[in-house]
Amino acid sequence: MKFSIQSLYTWYRSVLRNPKYRWWVILGTLVYLVSPFDVLPDFIPVVGEIDDVFLLTLLVGEVSGLVIEGWKARKGEVGTEVPNNTEGSSSNSSGSTIDVDAVSVK
Repeated sequence: MKFSIQSLYTWYRSVLRNPKYRWWVILGTLVYLVSPFDVLPDFIPVVGEIDDVFLLTLLVGEVSGLVIEGWKARKGEVGTEVPNNTEGSSSNSSGSTIDVDAVSVK
């Protein structure tokens, strides 16, 4: 198994975006940040803070992104399409028909 920061970021982001596990991930991240047991111990002056800063930045970035997406969805700015006819479907540039009534935003 190959380890990379990108794979860790992708995993963390996908788990955080899953509503079933979201609060567990947020709680676990906060517990890790205040815990004296870290991957890089905090008593090492600069190196010890790198994992905490990285994780806190990742958490704040992802949670703020989720909040902004939720806010836009409530305002009707994400995933909505205005039909150009009264039948509930519209045509895209390739000429195929998209049923607008079947599209839902979560």
